[in-house]
Amino acid sequence: MRIVVPWPPGGNVDITARTVQAALADALGQQVLVENRPGAGGTVGSAQVAKAPPDGYTLLLGSSGTITNAPAVYKNISYDPVKDLTAIGPIQSTPMVLTAAPKTPVRDYAEFLAYIKTKGTPVSVATAGNGSSNHLALELLMRQAKLPLLHVPYKGSGPAITDLLGSQVDAMVDQLSASIGHIRDGRLKALAVTSKARSAQLPNVPTLDELGVKDFEVSTFTGIFGPAGMPAPVAEKLHVALKKALSVESVREKYRSMGVEIMDLSQSGFAAYVKTDYEKWRLVAREANIVVE
Repeated sequence: MRIVVPWPPGGNVDITARTVQAALADALGQQVLVENRPGAGGTVGSAQVAKAPPDGYTLLLGSSGTITNAPAVYKNISYDPVKDLTAIGPIQSTPMVLTAAPKTPVRDYAEFLAYIKTKGTPVSVATAGNGSSNHLALELLMRQAKLPLLHVPYKGSGPAITDLLGSQVDAMVDQLSASIGHIRDGRLKALAVTSKARSAQLPNVPTLDELGVKDFEVSTFTGIFGPAGMPAPVAEKLHVALKKALSVESVREKYRSMGVEIMDLSQSGFAAYVKTDYEKWRLVAREANIVVE
């Protein structure tokens, strides 16, 4: 069995796959390989799995970026995440965090709002790229909070964080798992998290909902998917094995250290969650006129 990761090694999705790999192999009683197939914002590997035989031996470690965000914004996407994939089960979700650069003269969200009003030029906010989860979250924040921010897209979170640490941009919206180390060592200032409840990893950082952006909630997810048409008994076996793997304490501790929450949904519940998330971001992309060629 192989799990296709549609991103290069070392990123959040790759780490998620390799964290659960051994425990999933134990639960299934067979070898599980992780195969990186990056390209086109994660769509190369995802489309490959969508076209594979639905026998349960080729799976996808899918994330918000490849399952719900990318299909919502890429003009020439080659698969439909709802019709062409079988949602097997979730792994984890992680909120995003709004951070300020070291030289940005703000300490909290209130001061950030004041800075937007008083700075002579637009406040710049970095994301991992046009059409990324971060970009869509930023667009949603700008619309709901009516903030005139300048979006600065990068080719991935790594380059964006590098420039943020160097104060080349004012702020950034990024996954908590990617930023939490810099927040803990005091190099970045966490202004707000995007989840409905505060993160256990940053209990003193308020949510945007608390701060007046009512009902604002954004979290990215990862989960296991297979090709469409997978027999129900095969999908159920994989779902049960994934839940068993996620119950292993060493796996849970690794995810906790990343600042993420393990998700617990039935297979049908996860499929419904994915569909709702896809429709949400397709609407945001349409209203913000985000289209990636």
